Amino acid sequence: MARFIFITGGVVSSLGKGLMAASLAALLQARGYRVRIRKFDPYLNVDPGTMSPYQHGEVYVTDDGAETDLDLGHYERFTGVPGRQSDNITSGRIYQTIIQKERRGDYLGATVQVIPHVTDAIKEFARADVDDLDFVLCEIGGTVGDIESLPFMEAIRQLRNDLGRGNSIFVHLTLVPYIAAAGELKTKPTQHSVRDLTSLGIQPDVLVCRCERPLPDNERAKIALFCNVPKEHVIPALDASSIYAVPLQYHEEGLDEAVLSAFGIEPKEEPELSRWTEIMDRLENPEGEVTIGVVGKYVGLLDAYKSLHEALVHGGIANRVKVHIRWIDAELFEQDEAEIAAQLEPMNAILVPGGFGERGSEGKIAAVKFARERKVPYFGICLGMQMACIEGARNTAGIAAASTTEFGPTDEPVVGLITEWMTESGLQKREAGGDLGGTMRLGAYDAVLSGNSHAATIYGGIAISERHRHRYEVNAGYKDALEKGGLVFSGMSPDGELPEVVERPDHPWFVGVQFHPELKSKPFDPHPLFASFIEAAVNQSRLV
Repeated sequence: MARFIFITGGVVSSLGKGLMAASLAALLQARGYRVRIRKFDPYLNVDPGTMSPYQHGEVYVTDDGAETDLDLGHYERFTGVPGRQSDNITSGRIYQTIIQKERRGDYLGATVQVIPHVTDAIKEFARADVDDLDFVLCEIGGTVGDIESLPFMEAIRQLRNDLGRGNSIFVHLTLVPYIAAAGELKTKPTQHSVRDLTSLGIQPDVLVCRCERPLPDNERAKIALFCNVPKEHVIPALDASSIYAVPLQYHEEGLDEAVLSAFGIEPKEEPELSRWTEIMDRLENPEGEVTIGVVGKYVGLLDAYKSLHEALVHGGIANRVKVHIRWIDAELFEQDEAEIAAQLEPMNAILVPGGFGERGSEGKIAAVKFARERKVPYFGICLGMQMACIEGARNTAGIAAASTTEFGPTDEPVVGLITEWMTESGLQKREAGGDLGGTMRLGAYDAVLSGNSHAATIYGGIAISERHRHRYEVNAGYKDALEKGGLVFSGMSPDGELPEVVERPDHPWFVGVQFHPELKSKPFDPHPLFASFIEAAVNQSRLV
């Protein structure tokens, strides 16, 4: 029977519940346990797919096509366990499911209420598909006291009784702030947070205390006394030099042992943490450095490109170099052409990431042109590939009016709305003006690479599977014209209809992909495209 670890947060948001959950799962995994992490999100959106990146950060996509919270990216990167649709649930999806059942008459005339119907649906989600696991970690979004999270708190309180005390524990992450004027850490916010939690019927078994200064032993004992937990179950969590140092840091503080102790499990041996020590050795002892210019639309909030940022770091780990990322607003290049050279000349490589909408598009096209003409390594992802194709059409294929229908009607739709495509379940169709949520080409799809292509060399084969999230595609009808201009279509969907990879053989490193390789990169298994891209940046830096 799987054991459950319910993770809650208090005082303020952004303390790092997702990172703590991922690190704890990695530590349990290092001890030989099979783990899975799930995220309960209290907001009323069915999923984050229609939310602005400035509101919620990136949308993380799983192999089975779920648009999920960015914390699932942390979970995958730290454990290597692929996320799936059943690992992220929102209040919106819970209520949508219940209302659909009510409309069908499934409740047989009963009055539908938060208790038991909403809480039962949450519990059903938590316990689904866990037969092959040792531990299921369930992170509750938001902070204790939020109105919208109350049904989730009640559900996990009930689950404690349903599962039995030996099969579930509560881990609470809270803040111990340092007050500079007083010159000391203050435990009162943690005490109040735990009091709020216990008022909901939940007594934490382990407390994780985020603090920017070391937690003195007497303060640790004070927290234990007032919060009714053993002193050794009060775990300090200080800022780390890298998120990949966090599993090692939590182990040093005894988090994994405290969790096992709360379950009454005696640790048999120390966890195997060599992969994490190797990662940190490469991060802390680089043999060089490179600077990557990311020309994007959402550079005001770095969480909008969270997986991309981490994948670039992974590429640095693979090459044992430090990666400096320069986030550049694409609109700068639309307002002042002189800015293009000023901003991009210092870069060892240029990347244009995914995005939606017309804003900043001409600046991205200008960045592609700079990289092509100056022979600077270029990596285009999703929209970045589409911009590379439009730039190639305009400047090397003689199609001056080349554009995309995403930005409005055009006589030369080099990029257009994808209206149908094949999946394992059959033909998928979409129409312009339809719903936005969940209607894109989502999840893992196969692609076939040309045997003599740069992409095939990078991957070490011609059959690949990558995750997608887009509703516009490069128009294969322009393939011949673009290839005459030097932009080769080196990867296609298995039916030969949809372009997946483009590259320039006459360029040191110029690759565009329709998919999102950053979603599958991990620190202990860097994605080959990012490893190769950073290698090209290293080579470029040696030419300067």
